[in-house]
Amino acid sequence: MRAVVIHAAKDLRVEERPVPELGLLDVRVRIEAGGICGSDLHYYQHGGFGTIRVREPMILGHEIAGTVEAVGGEVSRVGPGDRVAVNPSRACGRCRYCQAGQQQHCTDMLFYGSAMRFPHVQGGFRDVLVVEERQAVKLPAHVPAAQAAFAEPLSVCLHAAKRAGPLLGKRVLVTGSGPIGVLTVVAAKAAGASEIVATDVVDGPLPTALKMGATGAINVMAEPERLKAEYGAEKGAFDVMFEASGNQHALTGAFDVVRPGGVIVQIGVGGNFTLPMNVLVAKEFDLRGSFRFHEEFDWAVAMIGSGSVDLSPLLTASIPVERAVEAFELAGDKSRAMKVQLAFA
Repeated sequence: MRAVVIHAAKDLRVEERPVPELGLLDVRVRIEAGGICGSDLHYYQHGGFGTIRVREPMILGHEIAGTVEAVGGEVSRVGPGDRVAVNPSRACGRCRYCQAGQQQHCTDMLFYGSAMRFPHVQGGFRDVLVVEERQAVKLPAHVPAAQAAFAEPLSVCLHAAKRAGPLLGKRVLVTGSGPIGVLTVVAAKAAGASEIVATDVVDGPLPTALKMGATGAINVMAEPERLKAEYGAEKGAFDVMFEASGNQHALTGAFDVVRPGGVIVQIGVGGNFTLPMNVLVAKEFDLRGSFRFHEEFDWAVAMIGSGSVDLSPLLTASIPVERAVEAFELAGDKSRAMKVQLAFA
């Protein structure tokens, strides 16, 4: 089978790999669509992120969906021909965090396409993937694989929304309008937010944010004073802020527009930040991290499968796997792309 393999920064190859064997509790999925994530781009552009480096050839990809080809003899949840989204998280189920319902913090996590452990966990950008039964989540047959492949990033944003607490009737700010930022808009809207303002430093993604549910959008580079001018009165208008860019200035630059006692959920990862602790203390902000997901994957699949969300406006292009380098180059150009997927079918 074909697989998209990273060897080092800018060294991405489409290679032949053997198809794994099928166990009694396994499901063999013919992958049809795979979304290129920010972490995939970090591996491609830089050979890793932070202190995490690629130390052996690794198949990339964790936003994947396709059709079941075969199942093991003890599988009951899905069968051949079923359309499925693949949950890339394989928590151990035994450690203290799994036992406490915090599987995203599993101490023995196997997450597809990750170099965080060695040997690396091989990813899902391949023609055929064998997964555990629990990872294959069924969708209605009419749902395109391109939509199903959005389940993983939507899960991230649903988890962030859960971390924020109740959003019904709340005024929400989302900084950074890439795929995660826009899907956070989707999650906040689904949770009942009354107002959602999205920001970015370029105009490109803002129309998509508006189309997906934002009630306002601001280019903070072109209009640096507008956010504070419109939302800074009386110590700030927003009840909740989601920071999805991973940029320190996006976080601290919005402190003036978050009300005292407001909740700030940090989704984007951008290295070390310097924070004005006097503001954090004086305005009694509740600063929360948000990492991956667990049960939210099933929630995302249910939303996509029911048609309650249409995520097709986020898809910039679907490019055949043979042109993987071209796809990664496009995905890395934020002036031209929101979400780029590889097509395997």
